Amino acid sequence: MKAAALAALALLLAGCGMAQGPRPASQQHPWTFAQSMSQRRSYSATALVGGRIYVAGGMVGNTGRRLALVQRFSPGRGWTTLEPLPQPLRAASAAAVGGRIYVTGGQADSGVTRRVEVYDVRARRWRDGPSLPVPLFNHSTVALGGRLYVLGGYDGGRERRTVFALRPGERRWRALAPLPRPTHAFGAVAFHGEIWAIGGRRGDRVLREVWIYDPARNRWRRGPTLPKPMELLGATAAGAEIHAVWEHTYQVYDARTRRWRQGPSPQIPRHALSLFAVHGRLYAVGGCVTPQLVDSQAVETRPL
Repeated sequence: MKAAALAALALLLAGCGMAQGPRPASQQHPWTFAQSMSQRRSYSATALVGGRIYVAGGMVGNTGRRLALVQRFSPGRGWTTLEPLPQPLRAASAAAVGGRIYVTGGQADSGVTRRVEVYDVRARRWRDGPSLPVPLFNHSTVALGGRLYVLGGYDGGRERRTVFALRPGERRWRALAPLPRPTHAFGAVAFHGEIWAIGGRRGDRVLREVWIYDPARNRWRRGPTLPKPMELLGATAAGAEIHAVWEHTYQVYDARTRRWRQGPSPQIPRHALSLFAVHGRLYAVGGCVTPQLVDSQAVETRPL
């Protein structure tokens, strides 16, 4: 039996969700498994600092239990458990600026929150940050040019268009040009000095839309439409490419050709996962397995 199939079988027996068999030989650089997290989870707030992946909070889907667990993944070394969030959160979002991770919004035990929790990576402690102007979940947080941007999301029974920005040291978030359409559950990345909002959901529609924000002009424009709709996706930028993963779908935008292409499907189809590019490799972390709707602790990886 091939190594990939053995790894998939081991993952299934460990209860991490249903794994798929080996991919066709025609697909180059298939996904393989890295060290799993100790906890199954999806809808986590995640960020990259110094080549390490930080995963905060999330939920265990079969029970709906919110998590305060915070862990760090160092490629080649594995997972380390850190100081927990001040409160359990799911469907929050995160980004890092200046060695600090900002966890924004999310669903707490008390309901949807405006709170911002800030983790100092070096000091290894949490503090309160400036609260968001409105409560949000299923939104996106992006760091670009030393600022934090919080985009879209959901609350009060509807999607939001709002965009807020904060520079570390400031006390208040500033409202910027809103998204062209209200959207939640989308991916967002900083790419070539701009912010790309990718896919998402609006009402009953899973979206193929891509919108691009130019911070110098405080203006949005339409980007290259996705070949396939995606929501609750993991997205990351690496060099001239944007990578986006949702369930069986893996799409790559190449700025050199200005087109999307299809990549090899992950072994485990998941939504509400996170995606990172670290040291020449992609890492797909956690998420909810489809169609079983059981959260996964798996980490898949492939070379860029």
